Amino acid sequence: MSVFGGYAHYYDLLYRDKDYLSESIFLRNLIEKHHPNTRTILELGCGTGGHAFHLAEKDLAVHGVDISHQMLAEANKKRATLTPGMAKNIVFSHGDARNVRIDNKFDCAISLFHVLSYQTRNDDVMAAFQTAKHHLNPGGIFIFDCWYGPAVLTTLPEVRIKRFEDSMYSIIRIAEPVMHPNMNLVDVNYTVLIKDKAKETIEEQKETHSMRYFFYPEIEMLCRQNGFELVDAQEWMSGNQPGFDTWSVSFVVRR
Repeated sequence: MSVFGGYAHYYDLLYRDKDYLSESIFLRNLIEKHHPNTRTILELGCGTGGHAFHLAEKDLAVHGVDISHQMLAEANKKRATLTPGMAKNIVFSHGDARNVRIDNKFDCAISLFHVLSYQTRNDDVMAAFQTAKHHLNPGGIFIFDCWYGPAVLTTLPEVRIKRFEDSMYSIIRIAEPVMHPNMNLVDVNYTVLIKDKAKETIEEQKETHSMRYFFYPEIEMLCRQNGFELVDAQEWMSGNQPGFDTWSVSFVVRR
């Protein structure tokens, strides 16, 4: 089963505690600091559009790309509810961060919620960097976050259980990690139990998300090899210097 393919319909319930507004403010602050003239943004891995809608509210034009048709369907449902003035600032289209090519250039490219960590092979990571470079205007910036190696190896992944509920569904998600230390990978094996309250049925879905963790010198090397300069690295949302307790780090690189 493709990643997010099985439960894309329930994605927003699973991540309803994710603060897209605060994350978008954090992102806009990074943009203002490093490329204040930004007007157009390419989002690689837009999901159901959580960040795109908040960015568009600030009159930024966002083109969101995602590999999941199901996720894009949910994003377009939301877009259909917007006023024409808002909707004109957002476009969603299907594509893979490794090879999508759009006939347009952008001031900024973003790839959030660890999309880069889903690029598990070296060729995948290089291809994602090349996609960002291809679509950026000279001097444009690429902002991404990823799992950070020092923290992953200090606080090893463990089994986690989360429960979610609304008026229609009750969901239990079990995450069971398997480490592959020689490949800098963690396979997160998800079992998702979805109870439809109206039908009184229970559906089980399984997915494996393979996640790669990165180290600072590795990101520096990737930048040099792909025509970027690393200009900022900080803990996602807090702005603190990355360290042994920093699972998610945001990087800003300039073409």
